[in-house]
Amino acid sequence: MALLRIQGGTALCGDIVASSAKNSVINLISAALLADGSVTLGNVPHLRDVSTMIELLGHMGVVVVINDRMELEIHPNAITSMKAPYELVKTMRASFNVLGPLIARYGEAEVSLPGGCAIGTRPVDQHLKGLRALGADITMHEGYVRGVVSGRLQAARIMFDFSTVGGTEHIMTAAVLAEGTTVLENCAKEPEIEDLARFLNVLGADIRGAGTSRIEIHGVERLSGGYYEAISDRIEVGTYLIAAAASGGSITVNNALASHNTALLAKLQEAGAAIEIGDNCITLDMTGRQLKAVNIVTGPYPAFPTDLQAQMMTLNCLAKGASSIQETIFENRFMHVPELIRMGAEIELQNNNSVALVKGVDRLVGAQVMATDLRASASLVIAGIAADGETTVDRVYHIDRGYQQIEERMQRLGVDIRREAR
Repeated sequence: MALLRIQGGTALCGDIVASSAKNSVINLISAALLADGSVTLGNVPHLRDVSTMIELLGHMGVVVVINDRMELEIHPNAITSMKAPYELVKTMRASFNVLGPLIARYGEAEVSLPGGCAIGTRPVDQHLKGLRALGADITMHEGYVRGVVSGRLQAARIMFDFSTVGGTEHIMTAAVLAEGTTVLENCAKEPEIEDLARFLNVLGADIRGAGTSRIEIHGVERLSGGYYEAISDRIEVGTYLIAAAASGGSITVNNALASHNTALLAKLQEAGAAIEIGDNCITLDMTGRQLKAVNIVTGPYPAFPTDLQAQMMTLNCLAKGASSIQETIFENRFMHVPELIRMGAEIELQNNNSVALVKGVDRLVGAQVMATDLRASASLVIAGIAADGETTVDRVYHIDRGYQQIEERMQRLGVDIRREAR
């Protein structure tokens, strides 16, 4: 097990290139199971969650090859097993989304109920509701979901009970090979859903309306292989921008789409940062500027993303004034609060821990802290960079799920940070 050791007090400065979106790539890997031919994904980030998906497909017999250009070749026709075991699915929730493609392509699947970060209950009822509506016979036994269908899935009109990102992605993929036209209503609108639709359309699908609340999927009999490169990671982009602002630095993030981070950029400008949007890049300058506290309410896209809430809390800890942060997506996503308090932050939780009241302090002080989930770990790294003295962040396997070589990339931006074995 490893930790990150950070000597604080350095302002981020320089350029960085954003990775491909983790939350998109892992769904593209699942969706590749639908193809009747090899699929190549370009610019695949070297992340623990991506490795988990590769291992899962390999366990099922799928041939997966990654080359030195970080291109991932997937040969789904080599599949020998339709079972996704608990040992792999428990580590990452998104791996559950192999269920729909397996049923749609091969008529059967057995997939463990999912795991992932301990940030609250994230039921799969909308996933199963959608698969049943498409004609799959879904049963559950001893922690596994089994789905079968005789012949092709059948198109349906499906209304999600709430805006579900994973559910929208899952049912959209399953419906690609269904007979007829499927209509999904009350869909999530995240850019990663649009990206998944573009990928599937490259392979021969006919999906319309992704990125809106209503998606139409005109079923096709088969998908071919093809090449695709995912969009940039808006959460990684946001994390580095927030880190630069919290440390009083200046940074340009390349391969960054400002349109995917509108809510964040508005809040960073409100906090006092100078933002300049270029061609596929974003520049933030906080040099010599005073951070101002900003209120945050998380919500489904295009509202402020829950995956940047913890990072913005760190920024507010160092800002002038008081702020409130309301978490509306997950009920247990303030686990970083006690760790920030160890570093001198003034935070009070209210409303059954759904609202955090933050009073800015002049400085944070380095301490030993422990990561509790992926985005919480990023917030603690930002706190360590901005703090006086030395900070150690333990359990960094969380951060490795979603941030590619974070210590090396932060070093290139001037941060004194290194990884050490415990």
